[in-house]
Amino acid sequence: MISKTLWENIIKDYQKRRYRDIVQRDIHYPLDIPLDRAVVLSGPRRSGKTYLMYLGIKELLARKEDKNSILYVNFEDSRLVGAVSQDLNTLLEVFFEFCPDRNKKTWVFLDEIQVIPDWERFVRTLVDMENVNVFVTGSSSKLMSKEIATSMRGRSLTYNVYPFSFAEVLKAGKLEYEEYLSSAQMGEIIQKLKDYVRYGGFPETVRYREEWDRILSEIVDVTIFRDIVERYDVKNIKMLKLFLNAIFNSKEFSIHKFYNFLKSQGHKVSKNTLYTYFGYFEDSFIVFPLKRFSYSYKNIESSISKMYLVDNGLLSLQGIRDYGRLIENIVFIELKRRSKGDLFYYKSTSGREIDFIIKEGKKVSELIQVCYTLDDFVTTEREVNALLQGSEELRCDNLLIITWDYEAVEIISGKNVRYVSLCKWLLD
Repeated sequence: MISKTLWENIIKDYQKRRYRDIVQRDIHYPLDIPLDRAVVLSGPRRSGKTYLMYLGIKELLARKEDKNSILYVNFEDSRLVGAVSQDLNTLLEVFFEFCPDRNKKTWVFLDEIQVIPDWERFVRTLVDMENVNVFVTGSSSKLMSKEIATSMRGRSLTYNVYPFSFAEVLKAGKLEYEEYLSSAQMGEIIQKLKDYVRYGGFPETVRYREEWDRILSEIVDVTIFRDIVERYDVKNIKMLKLFLNAIFNSKEFSIHKFYNFLKSQGHKVSKNTLYTYFGYFEDSFIVFPLKRFSYSYKNIESSISKMYLVDNGLLSLQGIRDYGRLIENIVFIELKRRSKGDLFYYKSTSGREIDFIIKEGKKVSELIQVCYTLDDFVTTEREVNALLQGSEELRCDNLLIITWDYEAVEIISGKNVRYVSLCKWLLD
C-alpha cells in the first residue's frame, strides 16, 4: 500500500518540475474536454507521450491555472512499485486535499497507468466527476483497441503518438522549411532527412544522435522484458527474440511459413504461441502488419502481410541499408500518423504490386508507389504500369509516386501521375 505521505511527496515533486525546451508536437489534444471522456495518449515507449502531457501542463500554467489543480503521476516511478487499485483512491483523496474547491476545474494526468490492475474503473470514476479533466498514457495498443472501448464504455478519446515526424525533427533542430531556401539551408534540411531515414525519429535518438544504437537497443529490450515478458509471463524468451528478429528482417512475413521453418530446425513451439507472440508485438507498437487489399474480407485476412516497423532506426539496428525499404517504411509510418483512411497494399490481377492504397469508406481514394530512384527505365516502367493497372481495377485516378528527389506531373495513358520528392511529401 502507498501511504498518504508518499503520495504527498510524489505530487509535490512533480509540481516542482520546470517545463522548458519541449519540442512542440503536431499532435493537439483538448485540455478542457467537452465531453465526459478521458483523453488517451497511446503509443510505443519513448515516443514522447510523457512530454505531450508536459506540453499540456505547460499550457495550463501559461494560462495561470493553479498548480494545485493539476495532478501528474508517472506510475513507473520506482516509489510506486507494487501499487494496487486501492492506492488510486488514496491518491485522489490526497489530491483533493491540495485542491479542496470542487467547483474549480482540475486536470489529472496519469502516465503509464496500465501497470496498475483495474485502472479503468478508477479512470471511469474520475470521468464521472464534475470539473475533472482526465488524461491517460500507456505503451500498449490495448489503450487504442476495442478492449479499452469496452472497459471505458465509450468514455475515451484516443490520440496515437508515434516517434517524431520529419517536420517535428526540423522543429527540434530549430529549422524551418520554406518555399524559398538558400542552397546551404536546403542542404542542411536534406542532411536532416538522410539522418531521419537512417536513424529514425525517436526523440532521444534525434537529440543524442551519436548514441542512437544504444538508445534503440534499450527501447527494444525494455519493450520485450517489461511490456511483454513480465506482463504476459512469457517463458520462452529465446523463441520470442528469435521471432522478433525474423520479423525485423522480413519485408513480407507468414507465421505459417515461419512455423514450418522452426519445425524443420527442431524447435518446439506451437503455431498458436507464435500468433500470440505476434499479438504482443503489435500491442507494444513495434510491428505493423499491412494486409493486401481485396473486396473480399476473407481474402484480406488470409493474405500474407507486409511488415513495417514503428521507426527506421530499428531497421538500421538490424544492419539494413536498403534505401528503398527505408523510405517505404517512413512513408508507411507517416500514412499511419496522418490517419486518412484504411491502409493496404495491392497486387493487380497480373501480379503487379502497389505499395500503398488508401481506402476511405467504400472508395479507394489514393494509390501510392515509393521508389528511391527512377534512373533505371525498367524500374520506372514497373512502378508506373502497376499504378496504371491498379487505377483501372480499383477505379482510382489519384496516382502518386514518392521518390527521393524527382518532381513532375506526367500524363501517361491519359492519366495524371504525380511525382513528389520525399522531403516535400513529408512536410506537406
